[in-house]
Amino acid sequence: MSTDPSRSHCVVALLADIPTTGHLGDAQAERFTLKGDDLAARSAGFLDFSARHLAAGRKVIALYPQWHSEEAERAVQFARLSLGTDHIAGIDVDIAPLALSLMADQLAYLAPYLPSGLVASLVDELPQHMLSGGWMKSVSGLSTIPITLKQHVGSYLPTTTFLAFCTPVKRVGRVKDDNPAPNIPQRPMEPVQILVSAPEKVEHSDFNDQFIPSLGCQMAGGLPEQPLGWKYWGTTKYVEFVAFSAHPQALTHPVKSIRATPCLWCREPISAGVICRFCRGANQLPAGRPPKQGADVPAPPAKTTGEHIRPSWVAQQSSSADGRTQRPPARQGNTGTGPQSQSTDPADSTPPAPRS
Repeated sequence: MSTDPSRSHCVVALLADIPTTGHLGDAQAERFTLKGDDLAARSAGFLDFSARHLAAGRKVIALYPQWHSEEAERAVQFARLSLGTDHIAGIDVDIAPLALSLMADQLAYLAPYLPSGLVASLVDELPQHMLSGGWMKSVSGLSTIPITLKQHVGSYLPTTTFLAFCTPVKRVGRVKDDNPAPNIPQRPMEPVQILVSAPEKVEHSDFNDQFIPSLGCQMAGGLPEQPLGWKYWGTTKYVEFVAFSAHPQALTHPVKSIRATPCLWCREPISAGVICRFCRGANQLPAGRPPKQGADVPAPPAKTTGEHIRPSWVAQQSSSADGRTQRPPARQGNTGTGPQSQSTDPADSTPPAPRS
């Protein structure tokens, strides 16, 4: 653990009725269900928690599900305004409850060892290293993951089984010939461990016999039903799972995958080219390091020849009758008489320093 006094540390909170998986032992995010008669009553626990840790010099990262965010957004805004601080970062996460519970505890485990901005950036990176989803007979009520009309109609057939994923990609596929292997987008690094959660009355023997062997899991654990699972999956008959690597160095790979740069406003290390989760300042990619080409990155413009970049006065040159060629118009500026004009070269100008 670093003893650098300039490094800011943080604590992690989860603003939803999402119990812990217990996978990381005592390293758990603080849970707040946000229940009460009014905003003050629902936010009281989180407000006291934030005030106590802010007084100790720690920042607060508050996670909440994107599909159940109304009360959590109000609580975060209420805490930031009441305490007059931007050291509380509210981050919405669009993944299933079981995966969100595991990720919140992973962040709580890493928080003492990493800067606050890097912990906040891991919210986008950690879901890419786990496989989470649901095993269902019907997706007609599923609204958090895109489905097709054919899948919606197929939900009314009695023998249909669907395998839906929310990480690392959002995808819904139909299990054919009792073989779910073609639907799996990727497998975590060996050894693979899986946590399973399902309502008490849901039979999931098919899931245990088909999906777990196809994933190659070495360890499996069962958990009670997540209270908000029905809201995410749109049904009460589902089996929710999250598979991840149980390798001792599994959490170091997501940290090394982040390309961190200091925020231009609060100097907190964040992922390059994103909005800081604390001060909400917009940042840009570092100069001299262009982004990688991908499906969501536009390609650079095609190179042009000199004919397309000639000054306008070149095209207007013409030879006179006595053979002399017209010269370009004189540049207005420092003529030696009168005041000198200021340079308009962008290289000579210095951008103003950002205000705190």
